[in-house]
Amino acid sequence: MGIFSFFSKEKKETLDKGLSKTKENVFSKITRAIAGKSKVDDEVLDNLEEVLITSDVGVDTTLKIISRIEDRVARDKYVTTAELTAILREEIASLLTENHTEDLESFTVPEDKKPYVIMVVGVNGVGKTTTIGKLAYQFKKAGKKVYLGAADTFRAAAVEQLVIWSERVGVPVVKQKMGSDPASVAFDTLSSAKANGADVVIIDTAGRLHNKINLMNELTKIKNVMKKVVADAPHEVLLVLDGSTGQNAFEQAKQFTAATEVNALAVTKLDGTAKGGVVIGISDHFRIPVKYIGLGEGMEDLQVFNRKEFVNSLFGE
Repeated sequence: MGIFSFFSKEKKETLDKGLSKTKENVFSKITRAIAGKSKVDDEVLDNLEEVLITSDVGVDTTLKIISRIEDRVARDKYVTTAELTAILREEIASLLTENHTEDLESFTVPEDKKPYVIMVVGVNGVGKTTTIGKLAYQFKKAGKKVYLGAADTFRAAAVEQLVIWSERVGVPVVKQKMGSDPASVAFDTLSSAKANGADVVIIDTAGRLHNKINLMNELTKIKNVMKKVVADAPHEVLLVLDGSTGQNAFEQAKQFTAATEVNALAVTKLDGTAKGGVVIGISDHFRIPVKYIGLGEGMEDLQVFNRKEFVNSLFGE
């Protein structure tokens, strides 16, 4: 199978459109950085460093990328500015590969994990519940039997929103009254899902960050209770981040990775921002694979993350 054979024209168009603001921002800055230069020299690299940092790639990741380009320039002796975007694309794709970010072909889960349990974490307002709804839609579309668990019992709006999504998608949701123990909701959800032969279970959790200790204790309790029903649950702890917040998303990632064992990322709201570079920085800094990116409001606008297509879309083919 060719590298891009599974990436449809529609997906490519959605990705290009979703990243257009970031691409325009990055390209205009790169154009200014290399203006009047024919080869990549120290001044161009200094300018490029500034471009990447101001595009929310992050300082540490930027320095890593610049170091790799310096090595290429030293090795090849003469690198033209025309070659710069191609080298950038290659080095960033390579960096994402090293961070265990694989190119997913579709919304799939391991066949030997049934039900496959996803615990979703993230602060309020990042698009957490919407991402859960879209994930449920995509998994159901792929032929999977999906259950949702409304374990964010501290906000009535969160439960109501999840119920609305469950009705839109046509999947069951397990909930309890407001203020119930979130771990109890997770237990009931897994018990019901397991009894009814579900393939995928997605558990929403509260997004409060004002006290990391409380958050840690709560998430740990939810995980421990789930293990009573499915021994190796949760299989995935998915952290949802709002890409439009740029460097603030770094801080959120830091808080949640300290509070629980996050092993997958979803970055939302990339279509409304020029801060798409944050995907590269967060993946590199936290060494956690990006699995999904949000590129719009539509059901189909949540995509599995394909690093090569992402980098191509950002820096040109």
